[in-house]
Amino acid sequence: MGDWNISRRRYWGLPLPFYPCQACGHLTVIGSKAQLEERAISGLDQLRELHRPWIDRVVIRCEACEAPVHRIDAVGDAWLDAGIVPFSTLGYLEQSDEFQRWYPADFITEMREQIRLWFYSMLFMSVTLEDRAPYRAVFVYEKLNDETGRAMHKSWGNAIEFGEAAERMGADVMRWLYAGQNPLYNINFGYGPAGEVKRRMLTLWNVYAFFVTYARLDEFDPSQPPVPLAERADLDRWVLSQLQSLVDTLTESLDSFHVHRGVRAAQAFIEDVSNWYVRRGRRRYWKSEDDTDKQAAYQTLYEVLTTLVRVLAPVMPFWMEDIYQNLVRAVDPSAPVSVHLTDWPQPRDDRRDPRLDAAMAEVQRVVRAGRAARNAANVKLRQPLRTALVQVPDDAAWDAVEALKPHVLDELNVKSLERMTSEHELVDYQVQPNYRRLGPRFGPRVKQVAAVLAALDASEAVRELDERGLLTVDLSGKLTGGAGSLRGSLSVTPPSAAAPDSDDPVALDVDDEVVLAPDDLNVRRAPREGFGVAEQDGVIVAVTTDIDGELAREGLARELVHATQGLRREAGLEVSDRIHLWIDGGDVVDQTLVEHQTWIAGEVLAVAVNDGELPPDAAQAAPTLNGLPVQIRLTRAPRSD
Repeated sequence: MGDWNISRRRYWGLPLPFYPCQACGHLTVIGSKAQLEERAISGLDQLRELHRPWIDRVVIRCEACEAPVHRIDAVGDAWLDAGIVPFSTLGYLEQSDEFQRWYPADFITEMREQIRLWFYSMLFMSVTLEDRAPYRAVFVYEKLNDETGRAMHKSWGNAIEFGEAAERMGADVMRWLYAGQNPLYNINFGYGPAGEVKRRMLTLWNVYAFFVTYARLDEFDPSQPPVPLAERADLDRWVLSQLQSLVDTLTESLDSFHVHRGVRAAQAFIEDVSNWYVRRGRRRYWKSEDDTDKQAAYQTLYEVLTTLVRVLAPVMPFWMEDIYQNLVRAVDPSAPVSVHLTDWPQPRDDRRDPRLDAAMAEVQRVVRAGRAARNAANVKLRQPLRTALVQVPDDAAWDAVEALKPHVLDELNVKSLERMTSEHELVDYQVQPNYRRLGPRFGPRVKQVAAVLAALDASEAVRELDERGLLTVDLSGKLTGGAGSLRGSLSVTPPSAAAPDSDDPVALDVDDEVVLAPDDLNVRRAPREGFGVAEQDGVIVAVTTDIDGELAREGLARELVHATQGLRREAGLEVSDRIHLWIDGGDVVDQTLVEHQTWIAGEVLAVAVNDGELPPDAAQAAPTLNGLPVQIRLTRAPRSD
């Protein structure tokens, strides 16, 4: 503190209570308002508060010679003022009970620059007065910039006032944006990033709206006895197990002041709930029968949502309060009046299922790779395919896929699933050098290495990489099948001659060997005709792309359902409305209806298909589906139907 200039020649600020006597040179320091009143000889009658200009009018008697003395003009540095906040706000001089109750603070936060300013000034003052720190935890973050990463300045026109941001973004959006930011990095703040947060919130909103819509239709009662966990579907048990992990993560992240970790975990969980749990189990809510499985689906999603509102309430207090009031208080008036008065959720060990978690994660990896394979073959997901061939790292992974096979079949829209031990019969390869690694090793001669690799039997090269984890060739382009060599006067770096990361090439004799690791090579795969192949996360999936007439008609049936659902929405129908449906499109469409009419009717809630006279006011659409022009018309069925 000795290096600080504690005074400032300013008007606003904390008036320094220093009264230097011009007569004898003594410095009187006033330590309290009572002492000021005791020593004042004039100006007290005008003292509205202890700030300028009123304090400047107070004249006191010098402690040494009784001469009139005026206060110095300076005010205290702002950080000197800020440093005494724990004392000035809690009645330290009066030794109040409030000070003993609230000091030291549990938590303070400001940006990194305050390490040498506010944090330090408070620490200095507290150690000086109390011989201890004034806070138990300090949270530091980096700068706030505009959404392009540029510093905010009013003169540049990129500054956003709080009131404007709260009005246009919403307070919860702002809180989520801040809470989800890693404090080690600057935050880019603006309406673009806020829009991304709103998109994520919309995912949760859609799950909530989906639940409310169908729960109202089925008059779901959350007070009914719960379906035993063992009797619930694997999706229910999986999402509840994931929920316990989320509670763990959010609890730890809040306790450790690393809230961004919990926020990011919540984002991932919400995506899983929406794009896996709800989407995979949507039909359980649609079906008309009110069985145990349907009740389990409602109870599980209700538990997920009512737990989410409690763990997310500290970050999004307003929106979570609104959902809580609708989901909890509306059905249970005896519940706490606010989500912020509920107990923090405690993870339940009986809900945890690590084996199911691992198995479902493996299935999701397979599904991601399978979808990529379909995309690579340019085959729409609504078109059924005959077979998916899957290569996973080990038997345990395959057992997981087998145990949850219905999810893979349905997600990839294939009829059968087979384990693939090798992809070599399904793809053609191209082996190229990884120039970032081989360039520093071989220098300008890397082109010779590229020529050698281009001349290889690529399938044989990849097979050796798979089996041995290494590839050894000579300049003739032959695989040595072991400790071979690369013949010629190339400049390479063997492990014994240079560090692995060295950029300095080392000249070798013609008999020296060169062994290439997988990271030294770029292996490109091109599916052979009749297959779509993709690799992701250590999983390879190949789908057969031959489509016979039976598969084509089933794909058309799915397209008809998709188009009809779109027409339902355009017609403004409720999700529970039944319809009369007319479909026309020629011989292929007629044959498709013969084979799939019952399934189509069930999917679109049609009580009749191509039955009766077509009303003139029917909603209609004329899409082209799989290259076929189709006419679709529908009307709302009377309630009696």
